[in-house]
Amino acid sequence: MEYTQLGRSGVRVSRLVLGTMNFGVGTSRDEAFGLMSAAVDAGINFFDTANVYGGTDHKGVTEEIVGEWFARGGQRDKVVLATKVYGNMTLGGGPSWPNHDRLSAVSIRRAVEGSLARLRTDHIDLYQFHHIDRTTPFEEVWQAVDVLITQGKVLYAGSSNFPGYKIAQANELAARTGRFGLVSEQCLYNLAERRAEMEVLPAAREYGVGVIPWSPLRGGLLSGALRKAREGAGSRSSSGRSAEALADPEVRTRIEAYEDLVAAFGWDPAEVALAWLLTRPGVTAPIVGPRTAEHLPSAVRAVELALPEELLAGLEELFPAVGPSPEAFAW
Repeated sequence: MEYTQLGRSGVRVSRLVLGTMNFGVGTSRDEAFGLMSAAVDAGINFFDTANVYGGTDHKGVTEEIVGEWFARGGQRDKVVLATKVYGNMTLGGGPSWPNHDRLSAVSIRRAVEGSLARLRTDHIDLYQFHHIDRTTPFEEVWQAVDVLITQGKVLYAGSSNFPGYKIAQANELAARTGRFGLVSEQCLYNLAERRAEMEVLPAAREYGVGVIPWSPLRGGLLSGALRKAREGAGSRSSSGRSAEALADPEVRTRIEAYEDLVAAFGWDPAEVALAWLLTRPGVTAPIVGPRTAEHLPSAVRAVELALPEELLAGLEELFPAVGPSPEAFAW
């Protein structure tokens, strides 16, 4: 496994992040325990979760599973643990009770105590704001984070799904007030969805914020979905957003060309999609979400792939760059 710095921070993390969103949903507790142990054995030291993970009726279950693994002897001291705050924790999708979501100081304090209890740990290494809060000023957010850092409950702060201007706004205020600011941004970014290159990635690089792409395989679209369908192997593309995307003839033609291009080099589509992300400037580590430990080695192999220029050029032709702003839409 390779390691890198998390943004401009001093902490070193693996080039892959173990995503836990499936824990308690598509991945059973026992499978999740085995997957976390296998990840550590493979050198992955960066785990990502969120307080709302677990499904509409079981929010918090994913953090509980991670916490139970720690309690059973999981190696907490080897894990850079990231979780998130913002979401409505009311079960069943009902309306949130006031101050049970978003980023007010009251909500952050309540949320961090809940996460710590479920995760069975005394601190969170990376506490991520899951979404921007249009009603809470960053002065209040940073003040709440200051308290948590002073108490030793949080070490670093990160963002998720932030536009570029909010990354800048948050870190400018942090710099003016002597705070460290955001060290990471977790965003949607993959070969088939490159809009983050317009504003988010440039802002992140400018402020020393490490980028953590989520959905690196575009929900299975880039994992060899068409080949698996032909072979009857099953795929995440059989339902949801990927199935809708493949219903578009233009998208289907592009994915067919992608799979043919990768096959010409004798490699696996999912591994190439991950390896491509690892070539992108500013990317710290994509989040991988294998359902079981048996699916993990493929993701780990992606770290070792050195994509030749011919393949990179072919990928660029199939999935052209959006380009940075303002050049993306102006002269």
